[in-house]
Amino acid sequence: MFREVTREKQRLPQEEIAEILAKEKRGVLSLLGDDGYPYGVPLNHWFCPEDGHLYFHGGTAGHRIDAMRACDKASFCVYDAAPPRPGEWWSVVRSVIVFGRLKAIEDRERTMEISRRISDKFTDDQEFIEQTIAHAGPMTFCFELVPEHVTGKLVFEK
Repeated sequence: MFREVTREKQRLPQEEIAEILAKEKRGVLSLLGDDGYPYGVPLNHWFCPEDGHLYFHGGTAGHRIDAMRACDKASFCVYDAAPPRPGEWWSVVRSVIVFGRLKAIEDRERTMEISRRISDKFTDDQEFIEQTIAHAGPMTFCFELVPEHVTGKLVFEK
């Protein structure tokens, strides 16, 4: 059902895939949007190494929410930006694509924890994080991507 990386030499090991998912702050969540059009939306995320799931937060309404309700299948693409090596004009980028199913997080305490984990990737100002969560928390929707297939590979930009 899912395709494998076609260039085996460029396949990333699982440890590198987990590192990229944990380190990178953003990726693009792709959904089936209105009238069957693909809908890709850039999102912040938190990768939980314990369960291997990706977690997201955002508003409670909009195109993304409507698409998720219509079809729970999604993919999430993350990549890092590697500078060119000395003497080379091209970059080598590591990319990861996670295919899976989306699930809403109903537990409010879990929603706050996910919001903190995502915020921790951007600032260590805990006072700011707590103030923001106190203000926006009641209007925050969190969801998870439960992986069914994950691929990672090296991409040579030449």
